[in-house]
Amino acid sequence: MTCTRPGCGTQFFPRIDPAIIVLVTDGTRALLGRQAAWPAGRYSTIAGFVEPGESFEDAVVREVREETNIEVGDLEYRSSQPWPFPSSVMIGFIARALTIEIDCPDGELEDARWFTPAEVASGTPGLPPPQSISYRLIAEWYERQTGRPLGGEPGAKHWSQPR
Repeated sequence: MTCTRPGCGTQFFPRIDPAIIVLVTDGTRALLGRQAAWPAGRYSTIAGFVEPGESFEDAVVREVREETNIEVGDLEYRSSQPWPFPSSVMIGFIARALTIEIDCPDGELEDARWFTPAEVASGTPGLPPPQSISYRLIAEWYERQTGRPLGGEPGAKHWSQPR
């Protein structure tokens, strides 16, 4: 933003907080979590803010470990999405699970589970809205697994759709 007062012209740059979001896969299943405040059945990919001085990749490893106790590797950057509440930008990754035993030690997630492509296509779990980076990560994983677009599966449900 630029000050419009005559003779000023000072520029202001809004603060943007980076956050990571990641679809973790064990090769055939996707790890999704849910917060206690969400309606039953709603799940999403793992996400969290990047700490000062931390790389995006280190934030992925830390957040997944803190929220699910899963260790990850083979991180692939996929895309990003501005997220206005709070002023942040989400940096999306897909990662391979190095371990598979889930524990939610920090209490940020009420539950985390491995989901198969068949479960995702059947409407269990309820998926994030299609315009979200979380959905795009899930859809990319689903298509890699099945060779079919997730959007064409009649049983797949989004959070806003009745179950």
